Amino acid sequence: MAKTAVVLGARNLGGAIIDHFLELGWNAAGVARSEDTLERVRQRGALAIPADAAEVTSLTEALRTARAELGSLDAVVNAVTAARPPTAGPFGGGELAVADLDAFRGWTVAVAEQAFVFLSVGAGALREGGGGALIQITGGSSRRAIPGKGLWAAGAFATRALVQAAAQELRQSGIHVALLAVDATIESPKTADFTGDVPREALGDMGQVAAAVSFLVEQESRALSHELVVTPAGERWVP
Repeated sequence: MAKTAVVLGARNLGGAIIDHFLELGWNAAGVARSEDTLERVRQRGALAIPADAAEVTSLTEALRTARAELGSLDAVVNAVTAARPPTAGPFGGGELAVADLDAFRGWTVAVAEQAFVFLSVGAGALREGGGGALIQITGGSSRRAIPGKGLWAAGAFATRALVQAAAQELRQSGIHVALLAVDATIESPKTADFTGDVPREALGDMGQVAAAVSFLVEQESRALSHELVVTPAGERWVP
């Protein structure tokens, strides 16, 4: 029986991840809130599950649906853009001296909370089937903070800490938890408006990121990676 991967956030990068797993012969499901995104999941040939990946009950039911409909649950990939910034204010939250609590809650708390929901609910679901993989995707902000985007980085740092804890806690349950940090802007329809002048070799490729996800998911127990950073050759690499 084919294995099953469930992707949370299934529009751009998430859609590419679904495509990649389908090409590998896996079953795939996409979890999203918008009907437009769910219809794209269906067009890809995957199971579309309407749910809120930041809400415990909703995500729990979504993973149960995936297992019931597709016969197994072997990997859950979190590609959600979880930040919920206020309507006004700079990208990333702005300087700490002038940022307010609304910005902190939107750029930091919302990101950490959704990562917690993913890891907690995902762990429970995979334990029911005897194991699997939980892959959390994040950005270079999980490795360093920069001026004006400290709130965004704080959410990514918290995500990384939660993944590290989960990886250690769940190893003995046969659950492989890993963080995939894409240290670059990913080329996609979502980023097209502000990357037009950026050389393509400096942008992350969705298909190659998807391949990195499957590399982590399909690792054997004697050679597990719990953190993987990918950086395009045209982007500055920082050790």
